[in-house]
Amino acid sequence: MVSGKMKAVVKNDSAFGAVLAEVPIPHIEKHEVLVKVKAASICGTDVHIYNWDQWAQQRIKPPYVFGHEFSGIVKAVGEHVSNVKVGDYVSAETHIVCGKCIPCVTGKQHVCTQTAIIGVDTAGCFAEYVKVPSQNIWQNPADMEPAIASIQEPLGNAVHTVLDSQPAGASAAVIGCGPIGLMAVAVAKAAGAAHIVAIDKNEYRLSLAKQMGATLTISIEKEDPLQIVSALTKGEGIDLVCEMSGHPSAIEQGLKMAANGGRFHILSLPEHPVTIDLTNEVVFKGLTVQGITGRKMFSTWRQVSNLLQSKLLDISPVITHQFPLEEFEKGFELMREGQCGKVILIP
Repeated sequence: MVSGKMKAVVKNDSAFGAVLAEVPIPHIEKHEVLVKVKAASICGTDVHIYNWDQWAQQRIKPPYVFGHEFSGIVKAVGEHVSNVKVGDYVSAETHIVCGKCIPCVTGKQHVCTQTAIIGVDTAGCFAEYVKVPSQNIWQNPADMEPAIASIQEPLGNAVHTVLDSQPAGASAAVIGCGPIGLMAVAVAKAAGAAHIVAIDKNEYRLSLAKQMGATLTISIEKEDPLQIVSALTKGEGIDLVCEMSGHPSAIEQGLKMAANGGRFHILSLPEHPVTIDLTNEVVFKGLTVQGITGRKMFSTWRQVSNLLQSKLLDISPVITHQFPLEEFEKGFELMREGQCGKVILIP
């Protein structure tokens, strides 16, 4: 077994920020795997934890190592582990599920009633090593770049959001062009969407959306999305609206621009309750509204892997910055300012 100390980014106090520290290498149990991290990416959830916002204050219990998106090499396995071996190149599903509740036993593990999250409820991957339940391990192709392999988890969110509809030949809109929104643009392109509208206020990220395959970008600071979408669709509306921003006015606009009989998929997490016009924007429109949480285990992972290996999906433009783990603060500042795509930390 591997033992000793490792460097890690630790949420040390109930306050803004984090620190680089030396902590013990995790000790694995019988059903766990120890992974030496090759690349870890910063997620919006990590920024919430770093900022110590209201959500983090209610959920997080410092001190602990955070981070949950990674790739790496297996260095040790528990005595009851048979699905993975030392030397395997892996990533991990971050939702730890119970396997016993009704959703789990009926094939809906992604909505397990007892879900715990790596790097949120357990020690995470902003470190040299991370331990993971063996059932959460995903094997990576040997030739996949570590940075790409580390963002398969959030890419799975984008794949789940877009491909739980039938986007081929349809119109799609992505509201909110953070990293997962940008990946959703690329997924819609790979799936054959005829029109892909990207909507945001951040000009930097709108330029990235064009690189990812958006056929039209709309800056809400300068333009009226509803007028532009109405002209584009001849008043019919968008077939698939993917809400990634969590902003109440964006949600309202998204519902209005959705076509009658269309779909409205929500991956975002609004900080407060949102008021919507159910009668006119959902019921009378015959709109299907679907909440998207996590990735289907493990069918979404298979879709992600196959799309990447087939070269139908190119998400490399979304990775805009890479830093040594010691320079984690630079990465978090870029994420907080919105002047980046995906930021990768290298232990």
